[in-house]
Amino acid sequence: QVQVVESGGGLVQPGGSLRLSCSASGRSLAIYAWGWYRQAPGKQRELVARIVINGSLDYGDFVKGRFTISRDIRKNTAYLQMNSLEPEDTAVYYCNVNTHIGAKWGQGTQVTVSS
Repeated sequence: QVQVVESGGGLVQPGGSLRLSCSASGRSLAIYAWGWYRQAPGKQRELVARIVINGSLDYGDFVKGRFTISRDIRKNTAYLQMNSLEPEDTAVYYCNVNTHIGAKWGQGTQVTVSS
């Protein structure tokens, strides 16, 4: 069984930065891809950033160079560095981990951008 836990959310002022972490645990875990998604109230869940096993990256159009996804393979952890945050970035951010036994979502972490 795979467990996925996000952390690092919180309240930040416009223009500020946050770093989210996503840790995956499980026996003999083989991870094929990490993805960060977000869902704002009344909106559909959308892709923020994704990194696959070969290092290929994908970002949502709204990111515009402000966010960076990375991973530490030894720690089974992925990160989302978010800079120049805007009020429109306010949402619950979810981590999705694609493994050899299927995909698993974390519980989400709230990011609020407000002055």
